[in-house]
Amino acid sequence: MRRAHTLTVLFILTCALGYVTLLEETPQDTAYNTKRGIVASILVFLCFGVTQAKDGPFSRPHPAYWRFWLCVSVVYELFLIFILFQTVQDGRQFMKYIDPHLGVPLPERDYGGNCLIYDPGNETDPFHNIWDKLDGFVPAHFFGWYLKTLMIRDWWMCMIISVMFEFLEYSLEHQLPNFSECWWDHWIMDVILCNGLGIYCGMKTLSWLSLKTYKWQGLWNIPTYKGKMKRIVFQFTPYSWVKFEWKPASSLRRWLAVCGIIFVFLLAELNTFYLKFVLWMPPEHYLVLLRLVFFVNVGGVAMREIYDFMDDPKFYKKLGQQAWLVAAITATEFLIVVKYDPYTLTLSLPFYITQCWILGIILVLTWTAWRFFIRDITLRYKEIRRQQQEHKYEKDKCLSNGDGLSSILDEQNGNKLRERKL
Repeated sequence: MRRAHTLTVLFILTCALGYVTLLEETPQDTAYNTKRGIVASILVFLCFGVTQAKDGPFSRPHPAYWRFWLCVSVVYELFLIFILFQTVQDGRQFMKYIDPHLGVPLPERDYGGNCLIYDPGNETDPFHNIWDKLDGFVPAHFFGWYLKTLMIRDWWMCMIISVMFEFLEYSLEHQLPNFSECWWDHWIMDVILCNGLGIYCGMKTLSWLSLKTYKWQGLWNIPTYKGKMKRIVFQFTPYSWVKFEWKPASSLRRWLAVCGIIFVFLLAELNTFYLKFVLWMPPEHYLVLLRLVFFVNVGGVAMREIYDFMDDPKFYKKLGQQAWLVAAITATEFLIVVKYDPYTLTLSLPFYITQCWILGIILVLTWTAWRFFIRDITLRYKEIRRQQQEHKYEKDKCLSNGDGLSSILDEQNGNKLRERKL
């Protein structure tokens, strides 16, 4: 039934596209015809994928919605592969086919400079530095971290990623001027206000979703209009709730998996800034926003697939398809950055930054070795000693009660029987 429905939809769409091309005379503009043909091909692929792709872990608001984003992931990955195989100049000029205003080098904005919270030298507005930092990226930070919290569903992981990214901005501000910010912009506005408030609101939403009673009823079975409207709104909430318990210190496998998740998250965040730098896209361009919307939708599915695979590897024998696509997209974006501007990426870190990162890596490796190797060996040695002491105590107790002779005879008889068998 589903295959017949798919073929019907594809047939109707193909006929509609062919009818449109027959109604109008084909323009003699090669670029226009190429763009229109590519868009039509993508539409046909999306139509096929939405009806035929494998369902993911989410079913609300509708499984077709998540199949659509899975197909968009494939299209985006193919687009990235195409950009990767172009020359730097051709790749940047190719963006003009998407938006004629692109393909022009843009200066990066520096958020550093004067870092005085109160500037007495400016009598008109002493707090002008604060107002200058309050741009459209402030609500973007808040909503971004609110949605990331809904994806990760863990407070400490969100805080670690938030703080780690600020350290990355400190470390890489010599490569991208956009990373140069005032100290209070890093820690007060970003970590505490924007990111922290977004994480707090996200955790409150997760708490409400975990306490919500999930009893679904057909829309036409609800008698009141208020109930029908409430049911329509709840269609955009999860069908059921799964609480994420990452437990990174429970085993070495889970610890490495959580470290890998944090690494991919940070790499995807860095790709946002480096991609618009190497492809000459202004920060406020709609393509940057579309990429963030894309990652919000596919990231939630990928996180659920990763958690299911880690939590029950016997049932989920392989990692989900969306998780693999997100990893491939993140890696391809990084390869584009490396190819298009290797000079910027190879700018050496300041010596004190290098020392800090080496110290941090040594601390993480030391803790890993102690927690999963040295600590286990120590606990096992203590358990063996405890068992030996208990055995010795019981033996001494038997001897003191007069039962020592019988136990010794039993032990000798047992040895004789073993010798006879041999």
